[in-house]
Amino acid sequence: MPDALFAEEFPQAGGLIYLNHAAVAPWPLRTAEAVRAFAAENTRSGAQHYPRWLAREARLREQLRELVNATSVDDIALTKNTSEAISLVAEGIDWQAGDNIVTTTEEFPSNRIPWQAQTQRGVALREVRIEQPGPEQALIDACDRATRLLTISSVQYGSGARLDLELLGAHCRKRGILFCVDAIQSLGAIACDVQASGADFVMADGHKWLLGPEGLALFYSRPEARDRLRLHQFGWHMVEAAGNFDQRDWRIAHSAQRFECGSPNMLGIHALSASLSLLQEIGMVEISRRVLERSTYLYERLTAVPGIRFLTPGEERRRAGIINFSIADCDPARLHRGLLDRNVICAHRGGGVRLSPHFYTSLQELDRAVACVSELIDARKSR
Repeated sequence: MPDALFAEEFPQAGGLIYLNHAAVAPWPLRTAEAVRAFAAENTRSGAQHYPRWLAREARLREQLRELVNATSVDDIALTKNTSEAISLVAEGIDWQAGDNIVTTTEEFPSNRIPWQAQTQRGVALREVRIEQPGPEQALIDACDRATRLLTISSVQYGSGARLDLELLGAHCRKRGILFCVDAIQSLGAIACDVQASGADFVMADGHKWLLGPEGLALFYSRPEARDRLRLHQFGWHMVEAAGNFDQRDWRIAHSAQRFECGSPNMLGIHALSASLSLLQEIGMVEISRRVLERSTYLYERLTAVPGIRFLTPGEERRRAGIINFSIADCDPARLHRGLLDRNVICAHRGGGVRLSPHFYTSLQELDRAVACVSELIDARKSR
């Protein structure tokens, strides 16, 4: 897909440099059109064509299955967000006093609070610093016979550090430890293979690199691991005969639909399916290449800025789409506000300024963003 078509799909306001996909991404044009069409149909005819909506839901599950290389759509659940999916795991395991969970010190609250809550049951939470060059070994060394679960983010939201999922997954399989991956900062930016990683659980909301709406997330579960989770939400949608409303006796769905207790988010389903169709057209191999090309380009251009300190690892294999930095003797919050004033949309995270371009971001936009950083530093020096 040529760059001209990217501009058609993302007709952002003139002069806007959007480098905040690690927070909330803009929708492609096709997604906005899908939402408008769904709203118009609902206004005209209500749920007259509900079977067509169910077909769209089925299509989305297949799109997500393909995106993560799951063996079956039965392994895909649709949850409200990443936090809900992680909570389904955290509250579903039959914890015993003396068990422990291993994680990192850099996790977003979605992948920290549900595990901290388990300490009330006598479960220990081991938070490991993942400094380079060997973050995976630090996590492996923290595991012992009492470790029930290892939970990490595939890419850290603050530093942008990327972990080797296959290495960690192999360790977990060998030791019989459950492996849970918060993939919200990688899914849609770099290729994902749940089979190769050996992950038992993978979750990611749709509103970041997947270019979709808030309020709808992927929750992948491996069948054997799924069966180990206790359910704590019940309703009409999580049973085998979900469409038979008169049936009094019921059985929990064999598939991951067991985690969906009520009605599906049909508006979100139409929107996310449209967004994923764009990713499918381009292909995740090409998207991964372009995202890494842009993060590397940004890293290299920023290297020339006086006083810069990177919070993101220097090795390309340790990065995805996030570049986080600070400037010596410069308040990152103030630098962030200055960039926003110049229409460079970014975030203040992890003690620095976080920039997160996507595949469609032009190199010229990145040059302009770096120029804005230099201008702000020069303006500060001249005072």
